[in-house]
Amino acid sequence: MPDDVFQFDNADESPGFSLWQVSSMWQRQINAGLKPFDLTHAQFVLLASMTWLAGGEKPLTQIDLASHAKMDVMMTSNVLRTLEEKGLILRKPHPTDTRAKSLTVTSKGLKLAEQAVQVVEKIDSSFFSPLGNNISGFNKQLVTLIEASQSD
Repeated sequence: MPDDVFQFDNADESPGFSLWQVSSMWQRQINAGLKPFDLTHAQFVLLASMTWLAGGEKPLTQIDLASHAKMDVMMTSNVLRTLEEKGLILRKPHPTDTRAKSLTVTSKGLKLAEQAVQVVEKIDSSFFSPLGNNISGFNKQLVTLIEASQSD
């Protein structure tokens, strides 16, 4: 290994590489859990987020949803199109913004979201269980990174 290429002597010292590894392992488990529901991870995140945000004071837009999920707007649009084709969501004209669509979860989508959330929460509980009592602190650190990245 050339001395001037890497900052770290050991790959395990790189937080970025460790995050990549953990994220990949976690996503494999999530994808396996979602397979019976015919949902990708991105589809699940948007469907679950829509379910979470349902009933707000103003109509939910694609931009609002992408912001909540920290997902690219174009990717959000593509995933929503697929969810709509599956009959899980509806995209209707926004009542006040002619450029936007108002998003709602169908009853079929709500039922699927409720079932999938239970599976994903079990996977999360099992996957993160080695952290024990440190889960709350770990999550706070993740939120710190999210908030710091939003100011960029």
